[in-house]
Amino acid sequence: MKPASRLFAAAVAVLALAGCSKPPPPASAVKELSFSVLSAEDAQSMAKVWGPLFADMEKATGLTIKPFYATNYASLVEAMRFNQTQAGWFSALPALEATRRADAQVIGRILTNGTEGSYRSVLIVKDGSGVTIDDVLKCGKKYNFGIGDPKSTSGTLAPMAYLFVPRNIEPATCFKTVKSADHKANFGAVANGLLDVASNNTVGLMFYARETPELAKRIKVIWTSPELPESSIVVRKDLDPAVKEKIRQFFLSYGQAPGPEGDRQRAELKALTYTGFAPADNSYLDPVRQMEAATDLAEAKHSGDAAKILAAQKVFDALQAEMAAKNPASPPVPVPAK
Repeated sequence: MKPASRLFAAAVAVLALAGCSKPPPPASAVKELSFSVLSAEDAQSMAKVWGPLFADMEKATGLTIKPFYATNYASLVEAMRFNQTQAGWFSALPALEATRRADAQVIGRILTNGTEGSYRSVLIVKDGSGVTIDDVLKCGKKYNFGIGDPKSTSGTLAPMAYLFVPRNIEPATCFKTVKSADHKANFGAVANGLLDVASNNTVGLMFYARETPELAKRIKVIWTSPELPESSIVVRKDLDPAVKEKIRQFFLSYGQAPGPEGDRQRAELKALTYTGFAPADNSYLDPVRQMEAATDLAEAKHSGDAAKILAAQKVFDALQAEMAAKNPASPPVPVPAK
């Protein structure tokens, strides 16, 4: 057999073997979706309020929805990064990290009051304690402070960017103790006198007032941040486009129908303290990028490293200019103290 003939025969044999192997499943074969809930509350509480919505999602999309609940922000970003989850409900800062590290994109945002989709970070104290925000900002290692998860938008990033960073305050040197925990734990610790002051958010306080009204009566808000972007619906970019569109359409239409079925869905949303969902993309997270840049610059200044300060300042200034060009009416994030 001539060399050319042998090459042709070998090619035919390879094609024949390839034909015997099982082809990859078509995109339409996707039947199951792991959906994460990035929660500042315990998994049992979240399963109770998210379960009905997931059941409705299964009916609307024809997919089997596997809920994935956890309170650890970093672990859920990693779960999406390694394709253990394909979609999820993320608060703003973890959503931003997922777009950077987990091949993710924002497809929708939460609405909490009609067409509004924002909430606020707060600092809380025990009612009757007499502790004011001015007392807190005097520092002096007098109070025990509860801060959120390091990746929490309202629990950590917002109070740092809007309250502590502009005043050149480091919580570690300001307070007697600083303990990191989820919002529910910090809420309970303040209500029971175990912490003097802690970060939380307006949506969480509504949730706790419904679940534990007696504890909620013991809480007083002493500081409120500017509005923050509410949570968003995030999916992996490489998710089958048809499945991605099913998920997007489900959320955008949920609770919008008239009549009894729409009323039932709106009741499910109310249990989540939501009123619906709206379209969104990654630009929805721009305010979080600004807060992050401000805190990074503050950390660089505290380090005293000239190179780090210069690099962080360039990022901060460029982002401030970008945001001003996008929306001139938007107030800038406070500049970190010298």
